[in-house]
Amino acid sequence: MERKRLVIALGGNALGNTPQEQLELVRSTASTIVDLVEGGYDVVVGHGNGPQVGMINLAMDFAAGNGANTPAMPFPECGAMSQGYIGYHLQQAIQRELKRRGIHKECAALVTQVAVDPADPAFQKPTKPIGAFYSEAEAKARMAGTGHTYVEDAGRGWRRVVPSPKPIKIVELGAVEALLDAGGVVITVGGGGVPVAETPDGYEGVAAVIDKDRACARLALDLHADMLVILTAVDRVCINWGKPDQAELAEMTVEQAKQYISEGHFAPGSMLPKVEACLDYVTARPGGQALITSLEKAGAALRGETGTVIRAS
Repeated sequence: MERKRLVIALGGNALGNTPQEQLELVRSTASTIVDLVEGGYDVVVGHGNGPQVGMINLAMDFAAGNGANTPAMPFPECGAMSQGYIGYHLQQAIQRELKRRGIHKECAALVTQVAVDPADPAFQKPTKPIGAFYSEAEAKARMAGTGHTYVEDAGRGWRRVVPSPKPIKIVELGAVEALLDAGGVVITVGGGGVPVAETPDGYEGVAAVIDKDRACARLALDLHADMLVILTAVDRVCINWGKPDQAELAEMTVEQAKQYISEGHFAPGSMLPKVEACLDYVTARPGGQALITSLEKAGAALRGETGTVIRAS
């Protein structure tokens, strides 16, 4: 049987708020990923880092400003740190699960740069939530003290937001392909990748967070993946969310998805970027399909039992 290539986008919020919590949560994540490997898929995993990069950035800023004699850490370096420790946890958990099942495959996490356009309008309007949730009063006090931008995030509290430019190029794509072609499970574009801009002297980091779903869509296109799978907190995408006439969607065409977006069915900080990333992929990948579902139901969704499939027509 010919193996199909999947790019999986795993949400950063699903990984917990502390390293200890994350170590526990990645066990179930690893089990689901290895289920897919056993099911005949070649798997590439991307993941979010919103809570984690915010935590690292806040800790570094606090230490630098409160007598710890540590240097202030640029934001791109904080993103790379989050890639490293999340990738370490994921690869360790996946390696253990592969070994437990007697599957002889390598798993590697790759610190990945993703090129963006310095002229992207996103740099003028920060939208990507990172870090912890705060009350409105706490957020406004932080804004006054730091100059950072905080906004209300989908009814869950206030969070800092940073620019979220579109991904243009996966810098280490060749390395990802080599690892995948060798039969490995690859963890890459962590947190959407470290955002970099191309200069005459090479790449330089920029202060931003690339949406991990868009980065995974770019990766799926460049790898010629058979499917983009976005794992989130719900089994299926819904319209009229939270209303008496809420309805689950088993599938959407591109045109239907665009109509639902225009009608305001998907929240900007929640489902909207996931649906938009799926549209980016399926409109540019002939025959490609995208799937949105929960981590727990990933296997069932790939069997057609749940989840929301997005296709060109």
